[in-house]
Amino acid sequence: MVKELILRKNEISEPVETIYFGGGTPSLLTIDELQLLIDTVYQNYPIIDNPEITLEANPDDLSQLSFRTSQTEGLTQVRNLYDAYRQLGINRLSIGIQSFFEEDLQFMNRAHTAHEALNCLKEATQYFDNITVDLIYGIPNLSTEKWRENLQMVFDLGINHLSSYALTVEPKTALANFINSGKYPPIDEALALEHFNILVEESKKQGFIQYEISNFGKENYFSKHNTAYWQGKPYLGIGPSAHSFNGKTRSWNVSNNALYLKSIAQNELPSESETLSKEELFNETIMTGLRTIWGVDLNKIESDFGIIYKTQLLKQAEKHIRQGTLEIILDKKTSILKITQKGLFLSDGIAADLFVL
Repeated sequence: MVKELILRKNEISEPVETIYFGGGTPSLLTIDELQLLIDTVYQNYPIIDNPEITLEANPDDLSQLSFRTSQTEGLTQVRNLYDAYRQLGINRLSIGIQSFFEEDLQFMNRAHTAHEALNCLKEATQYFDNITVDLIYGIPNLSTEKWRENLQMVFDLGINHLSSYALTVEPKTALANFINSGKYPPIDEALALEHFNILVEESKKQGFIQYEISNFGKENYFSKHNTAYWQGKPYLGIGPSAHSFNGKTRSWNVSNNALYLKSIAQNELPSESETLSKEELFNETIMTGLRTIWGVDLNKIESDFGIIYKTQLLKQAEKHIRQGTLEIILDKKTSILKITQKGLFLSDGIAADLFVL
């Protein structure tokens, strides 16, 4: 990965604003390994002052009393793992809690316990102000009362960002087999919708802003990294299976570790790429824009894609505007197409209805 970072250093000209350790379980990396990767980025890329550096982690990794290191130099007066992360420059943690109830964690086959989930957050908040947690809703047998308790736990801990997603069942997984065999009840979409509405209502009471359908942050705590994805900014992905985007072309590394290593050893990039068509870029702009608080800028649609695309978009949007699931916000300079509160849970279907095929 260090070598790939060096091989690709000419792909980025604009200063790097965010560094994100995610996908898989990067909290398994030693402090030395994290230090090496961060140093390599700083040595080979232009970086803004104080970039957002996020580490995804599982509670069971964070609950350890000591950190994994071999010969790290420069870390002074390190008290624990959180302190070591901070001294590396990591300033944001994304912790995969999912639920504070043991039965839910067992249902989702999570490695950590409810006790570890609570304890790691209690300790993490002593060292990090910028923490986001993941919670899953729509879990069979998760009552609305228990869902409210999950949310209240996050609020009581003083967490400033929350990402929450409906449980999905992927084919050929253990969960899919359990549901198909009748061991677990099937996913209840009505229950998921009820949970989602509670999530929106309760987070708003606590001062959270729903700036993306599944993401809630207090003022100044929005994820800068994820926001860049939704706004179509270029990004560089490093490692097996990682995806990159330069504004027009998407590339992705091979998922096979052995092939990845072989290519890098030969100074070759182990990736494939595709150039997105005008239609594909338009559809992605609609999909990501409608998911966010910023919506779709109709003036930008016209300047980037042309009046024909804008006209067709408005025509396709008419029925959703009549149904109250879309709205157009006008002021002196802008014209924004946005999802309404009524349409939030239906956003993917609405966006697909606006696509150019």
